[in-house]
Amino acid sequence: MTDSRNDIDAVESQEWQEAIEDVILRDGPDRAHFLLDKAVQQARAAGAILPFSATTPYQNTISPDDEVDMPGDTEMEWRIRTINRWNAMATVVRRNKESSEYGGHIASFASSAALYDVGLNHFWRAKSAIHGGDLVFFQGHVVPGIYARSFMEGRLSQDQLESFRSEVNGGGLSSYPHPWLMPDYWQFPTVSMGLGPLMAIYQARFMKYMHNRGHIDMADRKVWCFLGDGEMDEPESLGAISLAAREGLDNLIFVVNCNLQRLDGPVRGNSKIVQELEGAFRGAGWDVIKLLWGKGWDELLEKDASGKLRQLMDETIDGDYQTFKSKDGAYIREHFFGKYPETAALVEDWTDDQIWALRRGGHDPRKVYNAFLRATKTKGQPVCLLAKTVKGYGMGTAGEGQNTSHQQKKMQEDQMRAMRDRFKIPVDDADLGKAPFVTLNNAQKAYLTERRKDLGGSFPVRHWRDTPKLEIPALTAFKGQLESTGDREISTTMAFVRILTTLLRDKKVGKFVVPIVPDESRTFGMEGLFRSVGIYNPLGQNYTPQDADQMMFYKESKDGQVLQEGINEAGAMADWIAAATSYSTHGVPMIPFYIYYSMFGFQRIGDLAWAAGDSRARGFMLGGTAGRTTLNGEGLQHEDGHSHIFAGTIPNCISYDPTFSYEVAVIVQHGMKRMFVDQEDVFFYLTLMNENYHHPEMPMGAEDGIIKGLYRMSKTGKPAKKHVNLMGSGTILVQAIKAAEMLREDFGVTSDIWSATSFNELAREGQDCVRHNRLNPLTEQKVPYVTQLLDGVKGPVICATDYIKNYAEQIRAYVPGRFTVLGTDGFGRSDSRVNLRRFFEVDANHIAAAAMVDLYREGTVSEKELQSALSKYDVDGGKPNPRLV
Repeated sequence: MTDSRNDIDAVESQEWQEAIEDVILRDGPDRAHFLLDKAVQQARAAGAILPFSATTPYQNTISPDDEVDMPGDTEMEWRIRTINRWNAMATVVRRNKESSEYGGHIASFASSAALYDVGLNHFWRAKSAIHGGDLVFFQGHVVPGIYARSFMEGRLSQDQLESFRSEVNGGGLSSYPHPWLMPDYWQFPTVSMGLGPLMAIYQARFMKYMHNRGHIDMADRKVWCFLGDGEMDEPESLGAISLAAREGLDNLIFVVNCNLQRLDGPVRGNSKIVQELEGAFRGAGWDVIKLLWGKGWDELLEKDASGKLRQLMDETIDGDYQTFKSKDGAYIREHFFGKYPETAALVEDWTDDQIWALRRGGHDPRKVYNAFLRATKTKGQPVCLLAKTVKGYGMGTAGEGQNTSHQQKKMQEDQMRAMRDRFKIPVDDADLGKAPFVTLNNAQKAYLTERRKDLGGSFPVRHWRDTPKLEIPALTAFKGQLESTGDREISTTMAFVRILTTLLRDKKVGKFVVPIVPDESRTFGMEGLFRSVGIYNPLGQNYTPQDADQMMFYKESKDGQVLQEGINEAGAMADWIAAATSYSTHGVPMIPFYIYYSMFGFQRIGDLAWAAGDSRARGFMLGGTAGRTTLNGEGLQHEDGHSHIFAGTIPNCISYDPTFSYEVAVIVQHGMKRMFVDQEDVFFYLTLMNENYHHPEMPMGAEDGIIKGLYRMSKTGKPAKKHVNLMGSGTILVQAIKAAEMLREDFGVTSDIWSATSFNELAREGQDCVRHNRLNPLTEQKVPYVTQLLDGVKGPVICATDYIKNYAEQIRAYVPGRFTVLGTDGFGRSDSRVNLRRFFEVDANHIAAAAMVDLYREGTVSEKELQSALSKYDVDGGKPNPRLV
């Protein structure tokens, strides 16, 4: 439509429009697009300012003339779909009749039942001998409908539906998609909103990576991600869409259920979320398919000679659209069609019931099928399908199109009766109050079985039981890291890079290793990988890199092995999750190593790390330049003193803070064995430092203690009367070793040195022992590992780390005897390592002074000796608390 207010020559405008219509009729819309694009280019070259318009009219992208017939028995599918709706509702209602504690959601699946039904009946292939299977990120709140579908297929029992959200005693169904709780069913966790779309993009990207590197033949596999329009406000939902377009991820399909409502009210009451999302996705380079209007509207649009109906659709805002669907046909006649005489005339011979029966596009299976079909055939671009629906569709007064619909968990008998009548559900009046489940008849069961058979089998299914094991190198493969560095000083980061290089060169596992770096390869000394294995880029390298004449130039290639994500920790973590779940999504176990600034790990991407645990991810996260005082000069926002506390909150995250290269080697080799030989669903977090120092040879028999979290690395031959145990991890253990020398030389105090590679693992084991003893008080009592090691050890234990005190304090209950903890509580700051450690009271002086204080309290040293030590080690009792400064 031409805006007459700005039209200085209406006749000329009409001639241009007619010319374009003629081109479309003769040569098709692609030719018209070509000509218009050329005209715009010419106008811009002449100086005209013509900004790009990323939105199209508020119409369906696919015209009725371009639709194909939907295969299958549409009447049968409608009948099954309505029963699915009913059973989804009953799943939630029955649980909440028992107790409102169980919760659940009805309205989300009610709005999207047709979308899932069409997908499950016609598009989503299961993994089979001839196909790798599609990956589907189900919207979290729709799971009652997915369970109800599996119930109708015979995959889930009525007892399981009746145990929805009752998982403690086993057999229940999880509240949302949780692979940790239902490892044979759900592929991905999605209900932490925003993470699903981000993870889906990187799953699609990693699928291409696996294909380009020859690990799989992805063929026509797709990654489908179902979202709510309200969820798109999460930053992660749109945060990586440009990457998807840049890399041409035509194996990726977003389906945004635009029911126009978020959890409490309209998504965009004063505007249009569909148009906003279309602009964002189309502007980012995606193909966008709009599915807004059902078949009933086609007749009206064909009769819309004046264009007023199209104008009305464009100018009506979402808040009004929501209100219309919460009312009735008479209200829509008056407040929508009645706005203009021309639109009122279109429905003047329609009944109110006919008007009310007009459906939105997402509820029309034929149009959904055509939209899905076009999405699967799109080449070179990812696809975003915007499907307009009604939240709570079919719930009537219980929540259809109402602000309260998301929280609706109960329905009154009259409301269930209305739903039953609307969808012709075979339930008697006498049984309505029970919200009974409805089973399929034999013909319906056979139809569903045949549909899924044609698509390869049941869906969703998570495959992991037949994952092949990898041949992990023996510890001796890392011989260089097990030996002393002699006169050389290196960092644990350098030690790790050498271990990674060894793995990449290994003929058995090298090709399965996936190095992942956000944008700090040179910081971590990993630039050598650029040349040796290359950086993955599906387009290859179509430019000459600035450093092409150097040995370690920036090399990108289609089969590159390194995933280099730029300044993008969330994207790199999503990459890592895709690689770490490859054993289940592709049947090919990959070994991902994601290395990053430790401060930018769990603190920044903690929700993704939790999702990784839920996903049963297997791989390594490496927190580089770790520690509050080790990364000197970078200051408050970079210095990590608490990532291990975060890591400890994830039950299947195994974390370590190693000091020496042999510890790193033992942990990495052990981790690979647990994950890729024993196939445990755990992942490992190691902190690495950039401080150089001497690394000794691995003590005989230290491996077991390294893995358990504590071992005595050096023992005094004959302890003196004044004897202490100095314990630490990371670079601060080096300070403890220095403190031991000072104590011996200054006061004749002998010391045993204990390396605590993981206070988290020690604490977990101790807690497990305490729990066992509490539950089994009459059986032989278990003794925590820490207690076993330190029982009978002479002298107090002084422990210092580069992390907040809570990290080491976790084991206090299991330490027999005096236990003093030093840590780096407080905000980091920029300075030298010497000054930072002095400030946080974890340097050798403070460790030695703390040892003398404990010896004094035990009566082993005199007050005079203590005063001498405090003076010599420059301990200021009036110094401000670093935690508060």
